[in-house]
Amino acid sequence: MQMNLPNKLTLFRVVLIPFFVAILMTYFMGDKSRWIALVIFVVASLTDLLDGKIARKYNLVTTFGKFADPLADKLLVCSAMICLVSLDRIPAWVVIVIIAREFIISGFRLVAAQKGIVIAAGWSGKIKTVVQMIMVIVLVFDFGKSVYVLVQILIYASLALTVISLCDYLMHNRGVLAEEE
Repeated sequence: MQMNLPNKLTLFRVVLIPFFVAILMTYFMGDKSRWIALVIFVVASLTDLLDGKIARKYNLVTTFGKFADPLADKLLVCSAMICLVSLDRIPAWVVIVIIAREFIISGFRLVAAQKGIVIAAGWSGKIKTVVQMIMVIVLVFDFGKSVYVLVQILIYASLALTVISLCDYLMHNRGVLAEEE
């Protein structure tokens, strides 16, 4: 495995997840915990943008990166959304649909990998991830009722993009499921 800078940033994002979860869920520093958790999530989210830019600009795209980058995104966003369900900021059914999509895509990638095919994240999936990250930031910040409409728009936009990106992903890679003769 080649540990170039983009891959290190991806691993750093994964390492930040337990710190984010622990700080968000414990409130051991009072109201400051929300701010610290928010900063950790934003930093982790920015590493997603940064690792991809660096990998493409300097031709550092690796098989590990194609696999680990989307996995790190899933771990970060899904961990955050599960915490937010516990904090009563997002409906559980929405998170279940979003996580189900991630399981479907992961299973699909596994089938592709068994055939020697590495499938990188598509644009619809990247847009979905960005909208989900923005949604998580707004929900962690917890503006209260003052931005209720914005929160609802972000939740349902995330949900819609989740379904759209799943359909897009399956349509563009449907050959992976074809039986070999």
